[in-house]
Amino acid sequence: MTEQNSSSLDILGVKPVADAVSHVSKVTVDGASSFLSRICLPAAEEFGLLLQDKVRAWRAANAIRVVTEAQALLQKFEPMPDGHAHPRLVASVIEEGSWSDDATLQEMCGGLLASSCSQDGHDDSNLIFIGLLKQLTRVQVRLLRFSVEQAKKGTDSNGLITVIEPLMTDISTVLRVAEVDDIHRVDQELDHLRGSELIAEGFATGRSQANLMPTALAINLYVRCQGYRGNAADYFGIAKSEGVTP
Repeated sequence: MTEQNSSSLDILGVKPVADAVSHVSKVTVDGASSFLSRICLPAAEEFGLLLQDKVRAWRAANAIRVVTEAQALLQKFEPMPDGHAHPRLVASVIEEGSWSDDATLQEMCGGLLASSCSQDGHDDSNLIFIGLLKQLTRVQVRLLRFSVEQAKKGTDSNGLITVIEPLMTDISTVLRVAEVDDIHRVDQELDHLRGSELIAEGFATGRSQANLMPTALAINLYVRCQGYRGNAADYFGIAKSEGVTP
């Protein structure tokens, strides 16, 4: 690669950390750099300084995985060679994703980065979902994904996504999904999800089941974390006439 081409791929200053990330291939680093440069050129210099000053080998490797995931999802759902993301969104997603080595969280951050891209780069609606994701633990992410994927979904009379019935789940299943054998901790995790208005209930006193029914907000968070910018009903293939609730 010529010096000129190398410089063109390093607008965001990713290459200064490349040597430290020895287990991440140069092609992957270059690909992440090129992709970020394309979708967030207005914040290039500032974001490059952010990477150089704050990211060490571990965080750099995590950030690159997030960007690589975003690139793949953007190509899958909405190929847009001229798409851009608001600098505030890009900085927030990379900042959050670089602090976690959990594969599921990295995938969700990558999805948020992909769904942050629009033709004009002015859409900052994903700030809502970045704020929510930042508050979730690994256990909560596992439970949230399960609840959204397993819930019986439909639409209301306005075509908005909704859940048709409670998602009653045996305690043994809840613990298995959470990958935790401490019911007290899982109860706390569910309390936080309920307090964040992402699930409807959780454990009820004296019952052998938990209601993991997700809210519409949780479903929309899930969809954006899959890299999809459209509405949730379309993502799940639900027609407006299906599952209409009063």
